[in-house]
Amino acid sequence: MTVTISRRGILTLLAGAGAGAAALAGCEPTRAPASARADAIPDPLVVHVDDGQALLRGTDRRTIPRAVASADGAWIFATALDGPDTTCWRIDATTSRASARTLLPGRWVPQAVSADGTGVALTRTGATVDGGRPPGREVTEVLVADVNGIRHRLDLRGNHVPEAFTADRTGLFVLEWLPATAPDRYRVRVVDLATGVPGPLSTRDKSPVPPGAEEEMRGDGRQAVLAPDRTVLYTLYTHQPGHQHTRDLVSGRPGNAHAFVHTLNLAERWAYCVDLPHPFGEASAAGHAMAISPDGGRLLVADVASGAVADISTEELTVRRTVPQARGTGAAHAAAGTDRVFLAAGTTVRALDLTSLTGTADWPVPEPVAGLALSRDGSRLYVGQRDAVSWHDAATGRELGRVPVPGLVGVRGLAGSA
Repeated sequence: MTVTISRRGILTLLAGAGAGAAALAGCEPTRAPASARADAIPDPLVVHVDDGQALLRGTDRRTIPRAVASADGAWIFATALDGPDTTCWRIDATTSRASARTLLPGRWVPQAVSADGTGVALTRTGATVDGGRPPGREVTEVLVADVNGIRHRLDLRGNHVPEAFTADRTGLFVLEWLPATAPDRYRVRVVDLATGVPGPLSTRDKSPVPPGAEEEMRGDGRQAVLAPDRTVLYTLYTHQPGHQHTRDLVSGRPGNAHAFVHTLNLAERWAYCVDLPHPFGEASAAGHAMAISPDGGRLLVADVASGAVADISTEELTVRRTVPQARGTGAAHAAAGTDRVFLAAGTTVRALDLTSLTGTADWPVPEPVAGLALSRDGSRLYVGQRDAVSWHDAATGRELGRVPVPGLVGVRGLAGSA
């Protein structure tokens, strides 16, 4: 399954249950009045709402305020306050079965779930990888747990925010904010869970990064997508004037990247940045969006303000071409299928041929778009709008149905495993 969601969505997708309501204790469905319900949604969908994350399944809407899930939405770790402590349990989003609850001493907030859904990292605060600058602190407490209880308890010197687990679950990628008590920039590091010691990533050729050559970032992490095989995390960064990659710091060359795709290999623990050409990164971060092809071979990055789509080879980690498009305004969104890529900004959805990246159709929608998601068979395109989600024939754009979603903030993706 291809996942194309926001950066926080890679780590906090929520899913839930349709038939097994008892499995989601404390997460009762909120149903629209019968007169307002137009259709039952065909695929379970995860969305942001004002009061948290919600699952749309059929005619049900379920909200879980304190939860985090695997990147494909198949497994969810949910938490609830229990006096001075926290209870934690795992939900199978496909079957709605829930594990027994585990008591974690103290107050903890879930942050990141391993790609296989077996482990979760929690911290004391709600600072997230895409939540902007965290408050200053000298030590970060991190708890790593699974359905059987606590596996690691770490006291990391410095200001750290968990981002993702390594593929083998022996390490935890974190954003380390610098300086710790008054942060204004950050770098990506990996913590060895056995020792609790953070260290630098490797370069693309698996060489250790020399001291002083770790990249430090100040810009916006706009969006992330996970490779279909769950081994690589791609994050789109914008507004990075004067930024120097590790390769620039090692070689002594000047750097001035305004936008790039940070490639993090979760299996081999190396990172590499693919620079995007001018004018990517010059306009608002919200006007940029990224999607990955279902086979994982191509990343498509759109800048609607300048009217351009960059086609990146994930094997070569280079921009193969940049194709001009009609310019747009507003927040950008993208979703890719086997033969088309869909871009949206404002009240327009555009379908592009995946091979040529030329437009095949523009579809108007009534409200500004707040997210796109494609059904697994590629036949339906879900479009978030103001207080509603509609779905359309992906070939023609014809609206097939619509459900009201009061307080909708954005569409995150499909729920459950493929």
